[in-house]
Amino acid sequence: MSLSAVLFDVDFTLARPGPELGPEGYVRIGARHGLALDASRYEQGRLAALAALERHPELEHDDEIWFTFTDRIVREMGGTPPASYECAVEITRGWEQHENFELYDDVIPVLERLREAGLKIGLVSNSARDVHAFARHHALDIDAGISSFHHGKTKPHASIFRAVLDLLEVPAEAAAMVGDTIDADIEGALAIGMRAVLVDRHGQHPDVPNRITDLYALPVVLGLTSL
Repeated sequence: MSLSAVLFDVDFTLARPGPELGPEGYVRIGARHGLALDASRYEQGRLAALAALERHPELEHDDEIWFTFTDRIVREMGGTPPASYECAVEITRGWEQHENFELYDDVIPVLERLREAGLKIGLVSNSARDVHAFARHHALDIDAGISSFHHGKTKPHASIFRAVLDLLEVPAEAAAMVGDTIDADIEGALAIGMRAVLVDRHGQHPDVPNRITDLYALPVVLGLTSL
């Protein structure tokens, strides 16, 4: 079946967090909660939090998972409870603020190329943000979008992919999913019959099929003319 639509993940696929959600942002927010955090320990804290991260057993959206995740980073940076948790909640809520993110340079030109090819565009995000408001803020031309907060289930649950496809009125076999996470984005999409393309911006997964290191390569992978 020919391609009719492309679905995109948001975080680290289309947009990256700005300074307020990075190490120095943690330090500034920590100071508001009486914590003296060490920015140099951010990366080790993030890796420790990732190693301990567990999804909800039923793949339900659960803000508490991300509060706990961020609290682990804050504590690894020198924070102590209960202030570390209060700080973590404020930081996590910052991921809902569209101005705290910046688009990668390849996003707008590639989405324009997909439009030129007559493809529909959707967003599917494991987050608490309003993806339509996010798209308006960053001038993204989309046809549909859903976040796990509004849908209730997180990727890789089949229902969140199908919900966006239903809005687009496109069957799974005529759609592709583009994202940076193998289990949530790639395996979740493949499981329902979609095509899937991994965006590996940091070169961490060289052996994954249909892997690209930036979105400029996406039109070629999808069988469109190169930009």
